[in-house]
Amino acid sequence: MLLVRPATLADVPAILALVKRVVPLMHASGNFQWSADYPNEAVFTADIKRCQLWVAELDGALAGVAALTQDQDEEYAQADWDVTEPALVTHRLAVDPAAQGKGIAAALLEEAERQAVAQGLRTLRVDTNSENAATQRLFPKLGYRFAGEITLGFRPGLRFFCYEKRLG
Repeated sequence: MLLVRPATLADVPAILALVKRVVPLMHASGNFQWSADYPNEAVFTADIKRCQLWVAELDGALAGVAALTQDQDEEYAQADWDVTEPALVTHRLAVDPAAQGKGIAAALLEEAERQAVAQGLRTLRVDTNSENAATQRLFPKLGYRFAGEITLGFRPGLRFFCYEKRLG
């Protein structure tokens, strides 16, 4: 059974363990969006304290995580969208390698839609590393449109693809 729920501080060890399993696979595919120091315990703890971190459990085990925020990086102005418009933005989306292909990311993105509606927002946004082929296939399937390529100051040398979905 798949359950998506708000993360708690008790989830942090399992989230960090998930990230440790994901990062080597990201690096092996040429995706250096995350590293040994990002995202880290402080980042996830801050997300939880702001009530903006969600986890997906598959059969009782933590299988995915996503921060659902209204934070838009300054560099989002490089994308083909109105950066002044409030949006719900998915950050730090990760799925346990053992649970990939089981609808975990889609379930977390569906939660993003529910949260956007609850917050009165009509726009969803997400960015992904240019080397992340899986998310580049997933986002359009879920109704997101490609909105351009950006760079992020805190991840020098990397390129990110932006996607946007309009609700109602």
